[in-house]
Amino acid sequence: MRLLHTSDWHLGRSFHRVNMLGAQADFIGRLVATVRERSVDAVVVSGDVYDRAVPPLAAVELFDDALHRLADLGVPTVMISGNHDSARRLGVGAGLIGRAGIHLRTEPSAAGAPVVLADAHGEVAFYGLPYLEPALVKDEFGVEKAGHEAVLAAAMDRVRADLATRAPGTRSVVLAHAFVTGGEPSDSERDITVGGVAAVPAGVFDGVDYVALGHLHGCQTLTERVRYSGSPLPYSFSEAGHRKSMWLVDLDADGSVGAERVDCPVPRPLARIRGTLDDLLADPGQAPHEESWVEATLTDPVRPADPMARLTERFPHTLSLVFDPDRTADDPDVSYARRLAGRSDQQIAEDFVAHVRGAGPDGHEQGVLRDAFDAVRADETVREVAR
Repeated sequence: MRLLHTSDWHLGRSFHRVNMLGAQADFIGRLVATVRERSVDAVVVSGDVYDRAVPPLAAVELFDDALHRLADLGVPTVMISGNHDSARRLGVGAGLIGRAGIHLRTEPSAAGAPVVLADAHGEVAFYGLPYLEPALVKDEFGVEKAGHEAVLAAAMDRVRADLATRAPGTRSVVLAHAFVTGGEPSDSERDITVGGVAAVPAGVFDGVDYVALGHLHGCQTLTERVRYSGSPLPYSFSEAGHRKSMWLVDLDADGSVGAERVDCPVPRPLARIRGTLDDLLADPGQAPHEESWVEATLTDPVRPADPMARLTERFPHTLSLVFDPDRTADDPDVSYARRLAGRSDQQIAEDFVAHVRGAGPDGHEQGVLRDAFDAVRADETVREVAR
């Protein structure tokens, strides 16, 4: 069975001030063409279809168009909700839409109820594990402590239990939206850390033939059977080095996996350039970036006059301008943002306690801070879904 694995469409999202809806429509066109031209048997979409719980109308219309085009091809699609989606909204009409071959899996309680498709070699069971917010699903899965590993392990127990009841030789595919150990994040994914831990081990998914992951925006292989497709378009300059693609996966009769990357159309390359303004404007080595979307970091010791206007004369698609003068880390003029770069909310809070009190928090106090951050993040999730 040939699968096309994609995720993280983020329909409705912009890139800095650039509207990406046209580029997202081009991606949908490439996806449909790939399904038709490469004889794809099933499409899997591993969450974050939309960029937010209540997407703009234009994004909903593009999603509707994608569903119609996939249904017209007669190729089944299995799709889960991600942490950016409203699972309840995305799942509206799932039963009816399923009759057209578009299978939406947004309910955690259905983790062990697969979509079963068949080819010449027998059945393939597709299990959809939507994004599992630990604080909201721990009771459903009967886990005592809310954490990503605990709820995913419980969901996978249901998968393996159902798979054990099926005919010998039944192949299996799991769709999941999670941060799995070994994956490389970028700046454009929403933080899903719980209890100070964001990642779950890949071993959680043992026992199935292929795991189609979503959430991280870089296409990557964790094992031959566990892969991220990544987002089809860039959504932050941290993705400048990404090759945007989908996975074309061949699942053989014995469950062995072969995979090939299919490139996605990207409207413009990304470039991160750094130096003094005069150097960037004069350096011939920067010529390849003149038609790119540019993030320019200026290292001038004093902020130059009209930097954006001058930059756009050479780099007309400059979208981000950062000032980072070359200074030592202990220089009192180093910016607050630079001092906080790469630090988590938990680390910043602990540093604040140490600054005010003269000593950092002890283990109990660290737990209190961690629980408070988890509670706020879970509450934000509930509020967004309820909108």
